[in-house]
This record gives sequence, structure tokens and C-alpha cells, in this order.
Amino acid sequence: MLARFFPKFSEDIAIDLGTANSRVYVRGRGIITQEPSVVAINKKTGQILAIGDEAKRMVGRTPSHIVATRPLIAGVVSDFEATEQMLRYFIEKARGRKFLLNPRPRVIIGIPCRVTEVEKKAVIDAAKNAGARYVFLIEEPMSAAIGARLPVQEPGGNFIVDIGGGTTDIAVISLGGIVLERGIKIAGDKLNQDIIHFAQEEYKLLIGERTAEAIKIGIGSAYPQKENSRKKDEVLREMAMRGRNLVTGLPEEIAVSEEDIRRALEKSVRQIVSEIKTAIEETPPELLADIMKSGIQLAGGGALLRGLNTLIQKETKIPTKIIEDPMTAVVRGGGMVLENLDELQEVLVETEYLEPPK
Repeated sequence: MLARFFPKFSEDIAIDLGTANSRVYVRGRGIITQEPSVVAINKKTGQILAIGDEAKRMVGRTPSHIVATRPLIAGVVSDFEATEQMLRYFIEKARGRKFLLNPRPRVIIGIPCRVTEVEKKAVIDAAKNAGARYVFLIEEPMSAAIGARLPVQEPGGNFIVDIGGGTTDIAVISLGGIVLERGIKIAGDKLNQDIIHFAQEEYKLLIGERTAEAIKIGIGSAYPQKENSRKKDEVLREMAMRGRNLVTGLPEEIAVSEEDIRRALEKSVRQIVSEIKTAIEETPPELLADIMKSGIQLAGGGALLRGLNTLIQKETKIPTKIIEDPMTAVVRGGGMVLENLDELQEVLVETEYLEPPK
């Protein structure tokens, strides 16, 4: 009721609640924060000590009674209380200014494909407990497609692959709805684990997740890079991998090459490509004809793995492009839905727990 008479006081929010990172968009202001989806908890007292960037800095550096954890696994709530506290932190940060007549915001949250009604309700309940007035859900590939400004409401095929931290979501979109969707729990986090496993198997070296992620970003690739593109992008060909030798127990540094890391990631990358090919096989012929013209669109942080678009294009024979600023596509799409809720309401997830906007 209050928001109807004082709409300028209502700061509606879109949240990309990712497994690895969360991003927040405020209506009329744009993206205001991007932080890791990490919560530091004191196990003795149950107290939340830090959230986001500050909590991530604690990973691997805390005493035993303090645990830095991710409250979401594969995009699904695994720790309800920590998720609620994290959402409260983001909502309060987004609202910023505090007015006496400042109504609680409406919130749009991106979720992976194929989540259950129970999992949807967990997200909605956590957001409402954190201070949201109404909560709307949007599937992440749909949100990413809107963020990429694809013509999702037109009668043509749009093929998008959103590679996040915990899941890879694949969707064919037409006429404002998802015609076909597939999901696989292989994404950025699994690639980090592949590098950790490779270091143990190949060099008997124990490394942490942050080290693995830095190596993935630094020299990770899915397809051999041409020499001229290396010079253009200034891609490193080797990188130091530091950790503890599992045999001697002493610290050790080993130089790993781009080829080493590509070999470490190969199995997981092939599984992602295989899932994309399966989705193509299941796509209706008329929509596939459209997709052959418009191409496959890659979103999410995983889209930045060097050569992934080249590999997918080679394997599928369909042009494959990385959308502009792929890491923020989901939250940008959620923000565009917020700004045009009446026109884009059809793209939101249908669920009995959703309440209509006032």
C-alpha cells in the first residue's frame, strides 16, 4: 500500500544469488555490488562474523571454530539461516538510505533451471525473512538472455548457455518462455576441483581452491590458443603453482603450463559440450533453424574460459558467441525485468508461492 503512494521510496532489487558470487541491482541505480557468496560463522556461538568479500578473505585462514562457508550448493539453498543473513546483508546494502516511510522492497532472484518447489520456497522464505516485501523468481538462463538483450518475446529460437559457479544451465527460449532446458552440476567450481585433483595426482602437491581458481583464470583454456591471439590478449603460457608437497610435507612451487591445465579441465569441459549437443538434438527443427542463424550465446563466468566458444562452435557447427559482460548478464536481466515488470511479468517462474505485485 505504501509503495503505491510513495513509489519513489521503494527501492526494488534484483539479485543474482550465485553459488560462487552474488550481484545486486537496484531499480533506477543499476548494479551496486558484486561479492562472493560466502558467510563466516562462529561455530561456538552461531554468530555471523562476516559476509561477502570480508568472509572470502577468511577462507583457509581461520581457527577451527570459525568456518567460512557457502550457503548455496549448485545454486540451491543448503544453509537456510546463512542464506537469510546473506540476503539481509545484500538487501540492507541495496537500500542504503533509511527513511521513516521507506517500504520493504520487491525482490527478483535468479534461480537455476529444474529446481523443485521446495527449493523455490526456501529461496522465497529466506528473502522474505531478510526483509523483502514480495519475492519473484526468474530462471537464470532466461534472465541472462534478457540481460544480453536477446529477442526472447519474439517467435524465434534463442539458445543460451549460462555457466556459473555451481551449475551450467542450457535453455532454448521463444515467445517469452523456455521451450527446452537442461542443467548439469559441472561449472566453475568443478573446474577448480579438477585443477586441485590434477596437482595431487600429477605432482603430489596439495593446493587450495583460491590457488586453483587463480590458475584457471590465469592460464586455463578449453581449446589451444593461436599464437597471435596470445600476444593480443597477453595470455600467460606458464604459471607458478604453490602448495604443500604431500610426500615431504614441505612447501613447494611448480611451474604449470597452459597445456597442463587444459588437460586437467578436459573431462569437465567435454561434459558441458556434450550436454549442449544433447540440447541441440532435442530442439524443435524450426527453432534450430533460427539458432543456426543467431548462434549459441554464452553467459556466466565460465564463458570466459579461453577457447570455450571456439570448442563449442567446432563441436556443434553453430556460431558461438560470448555475450557482452557475461558475468553480470543474469543480474542485468533481472534488473530489466524490474524496470519493466508489467511487460515482462510472463518471464517469471510460475509458482503457487509467488504473490502478485501491488
